[in-house]
Amino acid sequence: MRVIAGIYKGKKLSSPITTNIRPTGDKVKQAIFTKLQFFVQGATVLDLFSGSGALGIEAISRNAKEVIFVDSNINSVKLTKQNLKNLNVDAKVIHADYKTALNSFKTKFDLILIDPPYASGYYEDCLKIIYEKDLLCDEGVIVCERDRQKNIECSFFEKFDTKNYGTVSVDYYKKLNS
Repeated sequence: MRVIAGIYKGKKLSSPITTNIRPTGDKVKQAIFTKLQFFVQGATVLDLFSGSGALGIEAISRNAKEVIFVDSNINSVKLTKQNLKNLNVDAKVIHADYKTALNSFKTKFDLILIDPPYASGYYEDCLKIIYEKDLLCDEGVIVCERDRQKNIECSFFEKFDTKNYGTVSVDYYKKLNS
């Protein structure tokens, strides 16, 4: 695993030593951030289900203003903190389940990255809480990485794009009528 572009381009990230943390592959990560390349700079980003922190770190490398990492798995939290430390980056890492974290935020995000365990079924609930708590900026984007075989049902946000990469799909959402 490595940082694809930006100020930390080429820097290696520590990989999980356990199989219950599934980092986003470099090809998918590059595709996400190529699509969002002009959007990330100066953005406030939430990396929900951060795992190794690879997606949020990519945003930091591309000059996001602030990135908050959230994961309920203590091994993921430790791995994210280690990857940030290795890059000498200071960022907020929260050890909490997604519901607790989402319900605690008082700020809006420009970009929300949602990448839970594929079989978890958390996508719809995350999107509902984000909508109810009004956590997405008016021009903000939500990115959901999922198993290609499982669709996300969401009436709260408009899906404006889906890209497929082998067995993985990435859905892009924005506020309705924005």
